[in-house]
Amino acid sequence: MKIGSRDFEFGKRTYIMGILNVTPDSFSDGGKYDMVDNAVRHAVEMIEEAADIIDIGGESTRPGHEEVSGEEEIRRVVPVIEKIREVSDIPISIDTSKASVARAAIEAGADMINDVWGFLKDPMIAAVAVQANVPCCLMHNSNDTVYKDFIPEVLEALKESVQVAVEAGVPEDLIILDPGIGFGKTVEQNLEMMAHLEDVANLGYPVLLGTSRKSMIGKTMDLPVDQRLEGTLATTVFGIVKGCSIIRVHDVKENERAARMTDIMLGRRGWNG
Repeated sequence: MKIGSRDFEFGKRTYIMGILNVTPDSFSDGGKYDMVDNAVRHAVEMIEEAADIIDIGGESTRPGHEEVSGEEEIRRVVPVIEKIREVSDIPISIDTSKASVARAAIEAGADMINDVWGFLKDPMIAAVAVQANVPCCLMHNSNDTVYKDFIPEVLEALKESVQVAVEAGVPEDLIILDPGIGFGKTVEQNLEMMAHLEDVANLGYPVLLGTSRKSMIGKTMDLPVDQRLEGTLATTVFGIVKGCSIIRVHDVKENERAARMTDIMLGRRGWNG
């Protein structure tokens, strides 16, 4: 799969997506990078730490977050994308569920759409992906945590997202899936989803895993958000073994090292011994 100017050979190694929240209220780093210069500086740091993709979000998706308008989201993300594009050809993903934001971000230099509602919230966002011919990550989400048969329902919802994308004209080889850890799921359901990640991988698309510093780790281990690195690393390694291809994280250096060691143990890449 080509993302931006770079080729991604899923299955040969794990790729790292660095999180850049340009929001005042994200659960882990809200307010830290909502100034353009700070955001760009952090993006460069993540690139130097071996991030393969930078994922930029202008609206918090934490539980209970305050929704913002498309205009405000664009105001937050576009200057950051433009500035990053001046200093690097790193693939940039726009984390949004709004077609207007996706379009503006791509025009500014973004290379991929990462939709936490899997193209099921804004019916026009799939058309943006088609027109721009960019890859898209479709995540499972839900307004509540009530399921009759949890894992099968998640898989069916992901298939529905794929169907929406394909029927709009998105090539299947430009689709990535995300099981949506932390979205529309209880802690117990998140842990069950982790145990069944191979079922998502078996749908036949690359899988993106986003567990970094999330409440599943915090509540399981009774740790605050700034002490969840080790728990995140455990989920990274586990996810790779279960078939995930992209890991979305705040702590790029540590997760890249864990992913690289895991890839070597799995025989996916060599080492310099």
